Amino acid sequence: MRIGNSHKKAQKFLYLLCLFVAFSLLRVGTIAVRAQIKYARGQNVAPAFEGWEQNPDGSYNFVFGYLNRNYEEEVDIPIGPNNNIEPGGDRGQPTHFYPRRQRFVFRLTVPKDWDKQQRIVWTLTSRGRTEQAKAWLQPEWELNDEVISENNGGGVLAAGNEPPSITGSPAQTITLPDTATLTVTAKDDGLPKPNPRRTTAAVNRDSNPDPEPPRRDPGVQIKWILYRGPGEVQFDPPASPYAYGQPITLTSKVRFSAAGTYVLRAIANDGQLSSTYNVTVTVNPVGR
Repeated sequence: MRIGNSHKKAQKFLYLLCLFVAFSLLRVGTIAVRAQIKYARGQNVAPAFEGWEQNPDGSYNFVFGYLNRNYEEEVDIPIGPNNNIEPGGDRGQPTHFYPRRQRFVFRLTVPKDWDKQQRIVWTLTSRGRTEQAKAWLQPEWELNDEVISENNGGGVLAAGNEPPSITGSPAQTITLPDTATLTVTAKDDGLPKPNPRRTTAAVNRDSNPDPEPPRRDPGVQIKWILYRGPGEVQFDPPASPYAYGQPITLTSKVRFSAAGTYVLRAIANDGQLSSTYNVTVTVNPVGR
């Protein structure tokens, strides 16, 4: 009789164990599937602290980027409670967020006597979620050009490479439906020398949500982005061809969907390092 009870208990234990294992495997599988889902729209934007730099005068730059979790949707978050930096509120952060991971987007400068334990906190609220990036002068988070090149997909920094220099049009004021005409010029030191980058094998692309960028031409390219603004913007053309060993100039006509103040950013990239140039355009409504 005791043997029979023991046998039944063992069967019950094995049954419960099998249920637990099956449930666990189902849960792990569900989590894995969720992790691989690529959302085109409807997701939030999370700020990211990239690290800090020390300037020649002893001051510091806190460097920020972001992750827009959408693969297609561009998200706008105006300056205010939903897009705020403390201390200060508006510290030059973007309000227009392009899809996926955007690194080293802006720098926030603090004085050389900044308390090494004091935090800078960037808060973004979108799609009902609030996320923060907290920055302070942790020694391990110090940035240099080598780190920036590696993280931006440029590989090992070419010896002596410096970011391109970039100059451009002054601030402008237009009235709708007029377009703005903006010109920027970039010069580079010829580094890195032409050396086509290896690309990630196609068989690995499905397993990597952010695969290595495709092979790029050598030299410097300039492209425009919307950094801040209340409406949509169209650049014609949005980017220059690549130029190696000579200055490159990009002249674009810019069309705006709504009145307001816009900050447009030109980015000159040599494949490893980049420089930016911001232009403010004030767009008046029709008939004003």
